[in-house]
Amino acid sequence: MSHLTMIKPLTYLTLNHRTSNKVNTLRKLMITATLGATVALSGCSLFSVYTIDLPQGTPITQTQVQKLQVGMNQNQVLYILGSPAIRDTLAPNRWDYIYDYQAGTQGKRDGIADVKNASQHLTIYFDANGIVNRIEGIETLPES
Repeated sequence: MSHLTMIKPLTYLTLNHRTSNKVNTLRKLMITATLGATVALSGCSLFSVYTIDLPQGTPITQTQVQKLQVGMNQNQVLYILGSPAIRDTLAPNRWDYIYDYQAGTQGKRDGIADVKNASQHLTIYFDANGIVNRIEGIETLPES
């Protein structure tokens, strides 16, 4: 006889049939519960990516613009409204104040609406001496 046939086969401690069924059932239940929880929680906002609020331009209200008057100089306008969003070099006598806002996570929680497509747009025209002679777009600005 060969030396290989003389070795007794190793026998492992086997579970009886009932215990084996319970382990398999428990394993299937755990896999199902884990997959179900993963799918259910993937729709929760708790696990979404935080996005920042994106304000672009200068937020101006009608209350601020009411302080402006025809006849003011450019420095007075800068003091009241701040720097304009657009100072066109081809039209130096025109200043445009444009404001856009895209709400991020915090803005959506606070219920702040988006302002898109430059819907808040104020234009101030100056004469050759830098004196305000016309203001347009006041009606597009929020009240306060």
